[in-house]
Amino acid sequence: MAERDYDPRIELSGSGPAVVLVPGMDGTGRLFYRQTPALARRFRVATYALRDEAESMDVLVADLARVVETAAPDDHRAIVVGESFGGAVALSLALARPERVAALVALNSFPRFVPQYRLRLAIAVLRALPWGAMSLVRELTAFRLHSPHTHRTEIRRFLTLTADTNRTGYLGRLRILRQYDLCNRLSEIRTPTLFLASDRDHLVPAVPQARFMADRVPGAVVRTLRGHGHVCLIAPGVDLAEILREWAP
Repeated sequence: MAERDYDPRIELSGSGPAVVLVPGMDGTGRLFYRQTPALARRFRVATYALRDEAESMDVLVADLARVVETAAPDDHRAIVVGESFGGAVALSLALARPERVAALVALNSFPRFVPQYRLRLAIAVLRALPWGAMSLVRELTAFRLHSPHTHRTEIRRFLTLTADTNRTGYLGRLRILRQYDLCNRLSEIRTPTLFLASDRDHLVPAVPQARFMADRVPGAVVRTLRGHGHVCLIAPGVDLAEILREWAP
């Protein structure tokens, strides 16, 4: 896809310092729906969609930099908050374009996805799976992805909002993770950084990964989200606006 044809579907709300929310593997910024109203009381909030046809992290980083520039037209700097795969994109931006990142928040993310065999398995399964069955797979795996106390209506909304995610986007992001490894570059990050980690994350070892990264990123802070699973931003008890206020980067 040519760069000029890419439609990131940027949505802006609120006013103040810019905050850009980077979506995870599902690629849709609509999943931040519980967080944007409170954030918009203090910030100019941007959500957007990941490019499905991206074949490298460099493409996604360039797209994110353009979203930052749109959200912050004056100084082209934003607080960048990335969830899971979006955290990997945000970390990559902090290394490639540090002048665009006023502060960095990575939620349930990682500097390298391990074990790698799970990526190979996921790619093989997604290639073979009839895509119409994906909604059923999501329903059956909800208990492992979501926080235990997430209400059923929120999970149903999650399923509705992710229904448009396509096979191309998923496979492309999984392949990008095959090549993604920032373990030896974390010490280069000089941006104020907060790592958020759910202690009941069954998809990635979020707490150990957050501590690993914080030990290497100068001045980084770790905050554990107790009782939460991997998909926690639609659960009660997680308020990004309050977390940013308390952290005050």
